Amino acid sequence: MQENENVQEQELDMNQLMKVRKEKLDKLKQEGKNPFEITKFNRTHTSKQIVENYDELEGKDVTVAGRIMAKRIMGKASFVHIQDSEGKIQSYVSINDLGEESYKQFKEDDIGDIIGITGFVFKTRTGEISIHAKELTLLSKSLRPLPEKFHGLKDTDLRYRQRYVDLIVNPEVKDTFLTRIKILKEIKNILDEKGYLEVETPILNTIVGGASARPFITHHNTLDIDMYLRIANELYLKRLIVGGFDKVYEMGRMFRNEGMDLKHNPEFTNVELYAAYEDYHDMMDITEEIISKTAQRVLGTMQINYQGQEIDLTPSWKRITMIDAIKEETGIDFNTINTDEEAMEVAKKLEVEIDPIKTTRGDIINQVFEAKVEETLIQPTFICDYPVEVSPLTKRKATDPRLTERFELFIGGREYANAYSELNDPIDQYERFLAQVKQREAGDAEANMMDEDFINALEIGMPPTGGLGIGIDRLIMLLTNEASIRDVLLFPTMKPLSDH
Repeated sequence: MQENENVQEQELDMNQLMKVRKEKLDKLKQEGKNPFEITKFNRTHTSKQIVENYDELEGKDVTVAGRIMAKRIMGKASFVHIQDSEGKIQSYVSINDLGEESYKQFKEDDIGDIIGITGFVFKTRTGEISIHAKELTLLSKSLRPLPEKFHGLKDTDLRYRQRYVDLIVNPEVKDTFLTRIKILKEIKNILDEKGYLEVETPILNTIVGGASARPFITHHNTLDIDMYLRIANELYLKRLIVGGFDKVYEMGRMFRNEGMDLKHNPEFTNVELYAAYEDYHDMMDITEEIISKTAQRVLGTMQINYQGQEIDLTPSWKRITMIDAIKEETGIDFNTINTDEEAMEVAKKLEVEIDPIKTTRGDIINQVFEAKVEETLIQPTFICDYPVEVSPLTKRKATDPRLTERFELFIGGREYANAYSELNDPIDQYERFLAQVKQREAGDAEANMMDEDFINALEIGMPPTGGLGIGIDRLIMLLTNEASIRDVLLFPTMKPLSDH
């Protein structure tokens, strides 16, 4: 009861504060000074440019603009700190320079208001680079006060919902997203340097394919058909390889109707790339190059700390088969286990719970790996040669057709990349699609659908091809030392707040 009263009291305080600010705005409008009527303001410098070029700018006039973050009123003179996109800067404001009317207006300005300042650059007695204001302009009135204790909130839900406030009051959050932008650019730069062409493929699909995931379903009214937000762009990119492009990539949003946790958001960024006449060994090489070079170019090092774990991204990384990795961790060698029944007995012995609709030897090998090995892979490790049952788009190994030429990259016990020697046999691909369809009919909502047009493309002929997908958000988490995917997404998916 007491807690509810406190909430109501806080809401009343906020309503009262907003009422006062609205009254200030109404007064400005009555005086013909509506800040929202200003359409343009010419700035000459940012806060960072003034600080970095102080020797050149000292004594010269500059014009800046930003949000008021602090004010110190001292009678006829005051100090104000404004924040722009590159940092904060202080301004000295006095009645002698502004005049009585303008200074009175400045004293009425609130924390959060956006103002423009023109004045000359100087240093205060304490050595702080500042602007001696000659003119102030109110550019936007903040009608809702910034929260006083937004920084360090344990209730991160509010920070995610109001990212705009988070970016204003927590500078380190903006740093994370600036780093994200740099990472995205460097990945594209590396692929461009290696001759890959950036392309665009459909986001709305008529068939679910390219990965194992539950899709989002929508409806196209004109065509009167259900459509799916893409879970992957793989099948379209491989069509381009068929069409004669040797190297292609696409970075963009994917959508999967799955659970949400520290590693998963329903929409996420992925990069997929395909190269004709290459295989999964080549994809391991380029994965190493993309991640290690990006770390070096953006962070200046390949030695990182992720959530207390020291990780070395310097190539070359460990490469081991899934079966050998299981053997290293559990002592069980699945090379000596040939039937589904034997595999199930091993799973029971290892106390691994098996999905009742995924009970083949290959499915069980994959589930044992996920349960017993995955979280132990701290340093960058390529896990290779996945069972064919969990790799419906991958070329089989010539030495053991029960396995495929596929790898996944693990760092810090988490998967970051998935790659294949792509299946280009249309007959084999058709049979595997059929197996996926049966699995879907048995209740597996993540299984692939039959894609007749993709089979048609393979029948035209696709060269031997290597393909790779990298989870960009997880990679950014790794390189920025963020524990949750929501901390590297500007606007993560959130359940709407109930109306009160």
